[in-house]
Amino acid sequence: MCGILALIHANPLDTSVAGELHEALYLLQHRGQDACGIATCASGGKIYQCKGNGMAAKVFRDDGARIADLPGYMGIGHLRYPTAGTSANAEAQPFYVNSPYGICFAHNGNLINAPELKHFLDYEAHRHINTESDSELMLNIFANELNETGKARVNDKDIFSALTRLYDRCVGGWACTAMLAGFGLIGFRDSYGIRPLVLGSRPSENGEGTDWMMASESVALDQRGFSNVADILPGQAVIIQRGCEPVFAQVQPQKRYAPDIFEYVYFARPDTVIDGISVQESRERMGYKLADTIAKHLTPEELAAIDVVIPIPETSNTAATCVAERLQIPYCQGFVKNRYVFRTFIMPGQKAREKSVRRKLNAMKVKFEGRNVLLVDDSIVRGTTSREIVSMAREAGAKKIYFASCAPRITHAHIYGIDLATSSELIAHHRDEVSIAQHIGAVKVIFQTLNDLKASCAELSPRGPDQEFEVGVFCGTYVTPVGEGYFERLEKLRGVAAKSKVFDGAKHALLRGQLEDPILKAAVRGVKVSPNGTVVPKQNGTLNGNTRSKVAEKQEEAEEHTPQDRMDISLHNFGDYAQDGNIQG
Repeated sequence: MCGILALIHANPLDTSVAGELHEALYLLQHRGQDACGIATCASGGKIYQCKGNGMAAKVFRDDGARIADLPGYMGIGHLRYPTAGTSANAEAQPFYVNSPYGICFAHNGNLINAPELKHFLDYEAHRHINTESDSELMLNIFANELNETGKARVNDKDIFSALTRLYDRCVGGWACTAMLAGFGLIGFRDSYGIRPLVLGSRPSENGEGTDWMMASESVALDQRGFSNVADILPGQAVIIQRGCEPVFAQVQPQKRYAPDIFEYVYFARPDTVIDGISVQESRERMGYKLADTIAKHLTPEELAAIDVVIPIPETSNTAATCVAERLQIPYCQGFVKNRYVFRTFIMPGQKAREKSVRRKLNAMKVKFEGRNVLLVDDSIVRGTTSREIVSMAREAGAKKIYFASCAPRITHAHIYGIDLATSSELIAHHRDEVSIAQHIGAVKVIFQTLNDLKASCAELSPRGPDQEFEVGVFCGTYVTPVGEGYFERLEKLRGVAAKSKVFDGAKHALLRGQLEDPILKAAVRGVKVSPNGTVVPKQNGTLNGNTRSKVAEKQEEAEEHTPQDRMDISLHNFGDYAQDGNIQG
């Protein structure tokens, strides 16, 4: 899951588009915290770019000083949450290719047939791919199809035709914004409508013409004064040139209209509307329906003994209030979230992971002591966080702890751009409700039913109660075809990405003075993926007491010598270099 933006001003003398994109990045920061960037286009087709690892405040400096280096009347922005590829600075977006026409590209989603696309680009299109990001693959597929026109300049029809051919090649879920130097903006969405994209307009500042903006969530448009917000439809593309009305085309027939339901469960802001469905209202309905399920699973005596409903902040706050209201049980905030804690890195060792949860949350003893509590969370993924939260509640004095999830049991991997976990890491992949409750330390665990989750959103849909959703993580049935061997490749990719994150996390932990044994080992020796998919510190010459072969050691060394961080080579990038003595990006 990433956040994407695009903005074009009608006034040809206005060069402040980067400032607005920068403000919008903060509105969508929840969609990606690993990297971000902005690319703009000024008169004469000159492209300017700033991107790098870190959140918006780091990449653009707290005071937004770098925005002054990004003149232009149109631009695109991106917030990265890595699913495929690595966390290298080179994979920060937007991506850029100079041929044909100069294209900047921002992508939210995941491609299922990435190996086939890479083979095509190498052996037939002869285009070089320099990162492990499938976003770069998609950009080059688009560039190659656009190059087939053979024209010095392209028009709307050429671009739509190129996109049709791109859709024929690519499989997966995506929403993308692109910018052609000196031409205009492009937005498009997969033919299943899995990933969100909205478009809005407002009068230009000087009153002449209309400004247009696209974003992953409507809140970015609302806060910037845009109205007439509409969803880009599945399989639809839009082209916007300065001073012109948008031109729409159905570049591929709509196959289904199935937005990813996890946007409503967890990822999107509550003040966002996606595909005509209010996220806030959908979470309210999730709460009411979850309460009905809780009432069925607990005895009247158990329900009567619960003293308070407490949410796990912040996504479950809305649903928890509705659970309490429906069950007629008092509601209160029992956990305080530290809003200013630095980003939590994935750390080796159980104690390090537990500490990361406690850095974010603190249980107020006065709300737990001597009480039977019903904890409500948006979902249970690996179970590590849930178990630690239950432990914190017990340490604060809770007597009996029940745990309810607004989402059903997550049993399968997410394949459209949300990196929940590999199947083997999911607590519900190999456990039922009873064993999950035992694992996290709760008396009982109650999950939302899949039908109720879908109904919570579908009842609000302007397309009616038969609205479909992408729910593959709960049942293993995905809306797109999934090729043979894809899940094995996915697990391998996520293992490599996890190794990089754990190693980076260990180094950062050392800098913060955390000197526990697993962190020291990971920082000094590096990390590896164990046979069960867990990232662990490497051993010095032995594994489980057995000496490794020289061949195994050489193979491992070769893998570790692959650079995990590198600079972007497409444009001069401020995020790659030291500024005023500080490394930025």
